[in-house]
Amino acid sequence: MAILKIARMGHPVLRQTATPVEDPAAPRIRALIRNMVETMHDANGAGLAAPQVHVPLRVVVFHVPEDRADEGDGGEGAAAQPLTVLINPEIEPLTADTELGWEGCLSVPGLVGAVPRFTKIRYGGFAPDGSRIEREAEGFHARVVQHECDHLDGILYPQRMTDLSLLLFQEELRHGVPEAMQGAEEPEAEAV
Repeated sequence: MAILKIARMGHPVLRQTATPVEDPAAPRIRALIRNMVETMHDANGAGLAAPQVHVPLRVVVFHVPEDRADEGDGGEGAAAQPLTVLINPEIEPLTADTELGWEGCLSVPGLVGAVPRFTKIRYGGFAPDGSRIEREAEGFHARVVQHECDHLDGILYPQRMTDLSLLLFQEELRHGVPEAMQGAEEPEAEAV
């Protein structure tokens, strides 16, 4: 296994649409997934998309730790999630409701921003063994899936923001959370 280099905002690989994976069980895809998981853990991230490690394929890995599971409105889809690998994922919003929440990104180091995301989604894709995954998600679980899948379409979280005054350096939060986000959870150092 290897720690992979993470592409940062501005790199062309982060601006393109990723290519679907033809064979989820291919040895090169399994090796990519192992390296992505190791890289995500090493960087203290909650998720990672293949384009972030310079591989323009539709693969994401993520987990929802216990301490982040109840962020948002809660509900059944907001439980902690073990490490999940999604190949060729699709997302369907289950409500038009959105919620503003803090996000960070391993490709946008040092910054956090308040991003609106759908509060409840259904997502699907394939596991590395080729089996189908179908789940509903709420709260941080829904947020991390949307964030990581955006990478597959060349979208970084600042492009989703509706108020760029809520794009901050993480370290500046020592001065307090901006008034527009009072009552929201303070951003974690862990990136989405």
